[in-house]
Amino acid sequence: MHELHEPMDAATLRAIQAPLKELYREEPDEAVVHLTARADWRDPGITTSVDVWSGRTRAGLHPATGGDGDDACSGDMLLEAVLACAGVTMRSVATAMGLNLRTATLRADAEFDVRGTLGVDRDVPVGLTGITITATIDSEADDETLARLAAATERYCVVGQSLATPPTITVRRSRR
Repeated sequence: MHELHEPMDAATLRAIQAPLKELYREEPDEAVVHLTARADWRDPGITTSVDVWSGRTRAGLHPATGGDGDDACSGDMLLEAVLACAGVTMRSVATAMGLNLRTATLRADAEFDVRGTLGVDRDVPVGLTGITITATIDSEADDETLARLAAATERYCVVGQSLATPPTITVRRSRR
């Protein structure tokens, strides 16, 4: 097994992914991955405790909507998720393209108008708008190559593409 923390080149990435791609071509059902996230209201206040990979994150209201700033903002968490996905996707695409990217820093920015979520103005959309990810890269790659890298990253970023379809929310009574 390739040590995931070592640098990876295009040949190594292809060798790791080739049998997976072949399996998914032959058995498309094997390509469907079920993901689950869990949260509960174990903490007081207007919060939700989300079980995350590294432990637990308590999310709460943004200060602009009545929070005290002690809890994570779900909007920030969304930006963190899309940034993580875009970063991993970009690094994978760059590796597959054989690009030498010495360093990269990524930043995600967005806005949300709290009048929408607070119900102050029904004409104001609820949600983050204008999500942009800016990657600053140290590389000898030309502008055309970097544009192809950006386009492929946008196309293959799972979290970014998932934002095109809103989630379905179902509320049901617990059976005790």
